[in-house]
Amino acid sequence: MNILNTSLTVILAYLLGSIPSAVWIGKRFHNIDVREHGSGNAGSTNTIRVLGWATGIPVLLIDLVKGWLAAMLPVFFHLADHGSALLVNLQIIVGIIAIIGHIFPLFAGFRGGKGVATVFGVFLALQPLLTICCMGVFLVVLLLSGIVSVSSMVAGIAFPVLLFLFFDTPSVLFKLFSIIISIALVVTHRKNIGRIWRGEESKLIKFKKKTKDLKD
Repeated sequence: MNILNTSLTVILAYLLGSIPSAVWIGKRFHNIDVREHGSGNAGSTNTIRVLGWATGIPVLLIDLVKGWLAAMLPVFFHLADHGSALLVNLQIIVGIIAIIGHIFPLFAGFRGGKGVATVFGVFLALQPLLTICCMGVFLVVLLLSGIVSVSSMVAGIAFPVLLFLFFDTPSVLFKLFSIIISIALVVTHRKNIGRIWRGEESKLIKFKKKTKDLKD
């Protein structure tokens, strides 16, 4: 394993994670720093809430892609044999670095978001099919509840459950990582949980009830 390439990979992973898509896009197209509005997070959910879907979706995709790219760096630099536990472990490490970069971005005063989309980008590089299944879980829960925080937590918890039941990996670290991430998602959403409990959590998708006039 090349130490120089490994060091370069770690640096690039952090820089990728530090790309503050929500902040840059919000300021460039709306002259608004999303961190000063809504929940105060520099993430796609708050961007959608503050600036709308047309701005939030590109932010979501960028955050997802940067997580995927970061986790794929060990593959691109050929740091270990394909399919080996060492390669998966390296992908997890640089993936964590990218997530840290998103939460504490160098290019945005170290004030970022919660990293949910970036986490899913990392997972997409490591376990594509499993991640797509969890994205399906996310969408189903979102359609049923309309609440992103609930959807994120349920999808995050579903990942290690599905991994242990239906999928496999040569890396014990990956199994441990999936459990830690699911717990971390719940912990980072503790304020959301409080608002949900009080019935104060805002819904990203609101369903209008149709009423029919009854005539005698």
